[in-house]
Amino acid sequence: MLGLMQKEPLLISSLIKYAALYHGDTEIVTRTIEGPIHRYTYRDLHARSKRLANALTRLGVGQGDRIGTLAWNTYRHMELYYGVSGMGAVLHTINPRLFPEQIEYIANHAEDQFIFVDLTFVPLLEALADKLTTVKGYVVMTDREHMPADSKLPNLHCYEDLLAAESDDFDWPEFDENTASSLCYTSGTTGNPKGVLYSHRSTVLHSFAVCMKDCLGLSSYDNALIIVPLFHANAWGIPYAAAMCGAKLVFPGAKLDGASVHDLLKTEQCNFSLGVPTVWLMFFQHLDANPDIDLKADIKLERVVIGGSAAPRAMIERFWNQLGAYVVHAWGMTEMSPLGTTGTLLPKHAKLSDKERFDVQSKQGRVVYGVETKIIDDDGNELPRDGVAFGNLMVKGPWITAGYFKGDGGEILDGDGFFNTGDVATLDPDGYMQITDRAKDVIKSGGEWISSIDLENAAVGHPAVQEAAVIGVYHAKWQERPLLICVKKEGQEVDREQMLAFLEDKVAKWWLPDDVVFVDQLPHTATGKLLKTKLRQDFAEHKLPTADAAE
Repeated sequence: MLGLMQKEPLLISSLIKYAALYHGDTEIVTRTIEGPIHRYTYRDLHARSKRLANALTRLGVGQGDRIGTLAWNTYRHMELYYGVSGMGAVLHTINPRLFPEQIEYIANHAEDQFIFVDLTFVPLLEALADKLTTVKGYVVMTDREHMPADSKLPNLHCYEDLLAAESDDFDWPEFDENTASSLCYTSGTTGNPKGVLYSHRSTVLHSFAVCMKDCLGLSSYDNALIIVPLFHANAWGIPYAAAMCGAKLVFPGAKLDGASVHDLLKTEQCNFSLGVPTVWLMFFQHLDANPDIDLKADIKLERVVIGGSAAPRAMIERFWNQLGAYVVHAWGMTEMSPLGTTGTLLPKHAKLSDKERFDVQSKQGRVVYGVETKIIDDDGNELPRDGVAFGNLMVKGPWITAGYFKGDGGEILDGDGFFNTGDVATLDPDGYMQITDRAKDVIKSGGEWISSIDLENAAVGHPAVQEAAVIGVYHAKWQERPLLICVKKEGQEVDREQMLAFLEDKVAKWWLPDDVVFVDQLPHTATGKLLKTKLRQDFAEHKLPTADAAE
């Protein structure tokens, strides 16, 4: 027997229609690429998204066509989120921080029909245009006054001219909720980047989760500075969830330096923000360099979501102790839309001391409804959820990929429908998950595993350390031993012996690094994660002080 409920499809267009109708006056604020601050409302966003849909139709874009973007966090990029997907086409957000060869590959693999580009990235596309075989034209996301002169891009359009020529009279089409809505490529896999193709259904369901109090708790009371890029896993789902609940949005454009982030937090009185650890490192560097800043008057942050890579415990503590802001440590993947766990607390944690609460917050968070998890050993046996055993982290759920675009990678699910995240983790009885490493980064020493992430988090707790990475280096006796690579804070000094002494009471004795080296900077991926493949290449011939005794 089937239920007698209406069969309304879950479509992205329903989100912006709702926001325009019931949160129409709520602001969306942008520091534009051209410079000035731009303000408008969800009502304006809806109208301009419909103009965009009309413009795309006039350009010959149809349902299922992929539309690429190379753009920062701005209101115009947000319009593409709704105008493209709402009309039934597929929004393909391209990470401009990738190598040009990777951008060329994914634009061709996606078969993008048009690419919308911010002024910053026009030269990048000009160098690639003759290699992009499916692109019919380019749209610069600016007004006529700021259009680049003598651009080499073929069939070039001005974004504002396109919209000005159209009406905002557009009826969002209705179609199957399983229709593809957007496409993101992940570089966290071996070989070429692989495409994750989201659906309208998966996106709306993910938005419900983001708004749950036990997830990110986004609501109409929030004034959110969106630092996580719109080209990074759909900005963690915030552009959709914000429309669902009517949260105010603040977009920083291209300026992510500490001073610019502080300025927007102050002027817009943001109580909520999201970003990767490297951005917050720059923010705290700005605060350190300007001790006269009146933090109580300037900063009204209540919650800060940190993901992309592990949030150092020292950062979690500093947000609370200095700003009174609670860090929601989150974990997910492009393949997961992306949220899987969030660092919310349970009632039983209410009486914890700050130190005990930081212990909980340092984990990657609690599994949210909609995501099933398990950890398994290398033979596929499920391991206990006791917070001690750690194994390969597996996930499944309605917003988790079932396969990569065009079948790349072949069958990626196990017999029970679980996806292997590539992370090694623990799960405790309350559902809190802690990443102990990427499977490819875990250090195997004498048959035992050492967590590079735990060592890194301990190392950045030292007051003189800005950033740290740990990799495994060959050892004749133990197979691998940890090498700690540190970047010092400006004006601070620390040496190898001092670092090892600092770590002695923070990790197991046999985990202590066999050596410590200091560098000016660490390599990062296009999404801000430590690029350990490069570190392993750079230090492949590094001889540990303990090596002689083993040989």
